[in-house]
Amino acid sequence: MAEVFSALADPTRRRILDALAAHGEATATVLAAELPVSRQAIVKHLGVLDRAGLVAGHREGREARYRVIPERLGVTARWMDGVAAAWDSRLSAIKRLAEGE
Repeated sequence: MAEVFSALADPTRRRILDALAAHGEATATVLAAELPVSRQAIVKHLGVLDRAGLVAGHREGREARYRVIPERLGVTARWMDGVAAAWDSRLSAIKRLAEGE
């Protein structure tokens, strides 16, 4: 989870994920044309996203094409739902105690 949260903490990486989701897959060159960062910076961000398991790349000729791996985001979302449910339960118990039920 730490790698996923660390990768998602950067707004540029979130924008890269959004762009990849919109395109289905794209190269670093295509992404750099859409975002206000250099192609080299995009490649570094894609490396972070790849290590976190959020994107996967494959070679097609001379270029690497990347796509989002939604399963990793799903696992993270389910974990966050579990944490939220646990906190909701705790807050409900505190409310009951405070209201004297």
